[in-house]
Amino acid sequence: MIREQSAVELPDFDVVANLLIEEGVLAVSPAELHGLLVGQVAAGARFDADTLLRVLSELMDISALTRETTKLGFIGLYQCTLAQLESPDFSFELLLPDDEELLTQRAEALGSWCSGFLSGFGLHSGRQPKLSAESEEGMRDLAHIAQIAAESDADSEEDEADLMEVQEYVRMAAMLIFSECNSAPEETQDKEKRPTLH
Repeated sequence: MIREQSAVELPDFDVVANLLIEEGVLAVSPAELHGLLVGQVAAGARFDADTLLRVLSELMDISALTRETTKLGFIGLYQCTLAQLESPDFSFELLLPDDEELLTQRAEALGSWCSGFLSGFGLHSGRQPKLSAESEEGMRDLAHIAQIAAESDADSEEDEADLMEVQEYVRMAAMLIFSECNSAPEETQDKEKRPTLH
């Protein structure tokens, strides 16, 4: 069955990488930046354009974003991310390198994404209710995955399958945590629509 293309697509990983390079940001990768955004949104944060750009500048340890294309690119990234997380069709995606890249690079990017998510969530989680046992387990797993390292540069089919499985787990964990922390009180009873971790 061919899945319909999501109406809201994230910008390409390399496009975001170029935006960071144009601003002279080398310490934060596109994956980590997206993880930071998703973590904050999952914890309940919402931003207007000015606040978003100020927060991102602080996270990237620069005084301010200087280029209009970068500002628009990051605002678009935030809007796409929020729209995907709020979508009922589970279309949320992680911003990671393409499948053609080396497995080691993709594994490292996934670790950076998880690290960013945990940092972003931590910045805004003070006002959140206690997470369920399942979400707590997801957070612990993300902390372990943040330490991920591929064994070698040799990409075997088994390693590829393992990485894809871990990637899908991370995606589902992020959606679960988002749905738990962002549901209205009357929705908390409705667990059928929430993604579950397996």
